[in-house]
Amino acid sequence: MNGAGPFPTSAARRITMQLSGRDQAHHRSLVVELLQRARRAGLAGATVFRAQEGYGTSGRLHTTHLLSDDAPLSVVIVDRPERIDTFLAAAADLLNQVVVVAEDVEVVHL
Repeated sequence: MNGAGPFPTSAARRITMQLSGRDQAHHRSLVVELLQRARRAGLAGATVFRAQEGYGTSGRLHTTHLLSDDAPLSVVIVDRPERIDTFLAAAADLLNQVVVVAEDVEVVHL
């Protein structure tokens, strides 16, 4: 693939998973479990973004407080489409309550 700019590009897929700081999987933090599985799968990398407040389909406000941390989190991963698809299939047991957005993107090689 070659983008409109002067640098070569390649096809990739970006997934963004929306969850809460309190979400658990197998008695552990869901975000930690997702990151560990992504790392074991050999994905190029994953980044967690933390928000002040937010709400999802439940309409319940998630926020960071002094005594309780239920902050909204986004986990973003970019890799080749087939590697992302394999990861999502392997992590399906963790994702039943998680909103996952998948987008086809191009990675610019500088």
